[in-house]
Amino acid sequence: MVRVKAFELRSKTSKELLKELDEQKAELATLRVAKVSGGAASKLAKIKVVRKAIARILTVYNQKQKSEARKACKGKKFVPLDLRPKKTRAIRRALKVEQKYMKTPRQKTKASNFPMRRFAVTM
Repeated sequence: MVRVKAFELRSKTSKELLKELDEQKAELATLRVAKVSGGAASKLAKIKVVRKAIARILTVYNQKQKSEARKACKGKKFVPLDLRPKKTRAIRRALKVEQKYMKTPRQKTKASNFPMRRFAVTM
């Protein structure tokens, strides 16, 4: 079996990917049976290739699923947790910029009633 390329998988639909995944898993099962029954060395070496191919297929499939979910949630008010930017916990908990610089009504009146003094002489 030829090694599966990720860029070729990206052009396939989700159903085709799942079909190919089933084929690869079936082949892996037959190779494992051959390993137990003392198969040829070429078949034993092929197990690694098939496992990596399965991983590639699953990776591309999951990327497709996530991108479709992002498209579906685009422009909505709430986004699912797994689609939000990860960043760090501290950054996620921190106040947003507009919240950080908000002033209470009392602070606003004080600032307007007692503005910063301007002096003619500067140091």
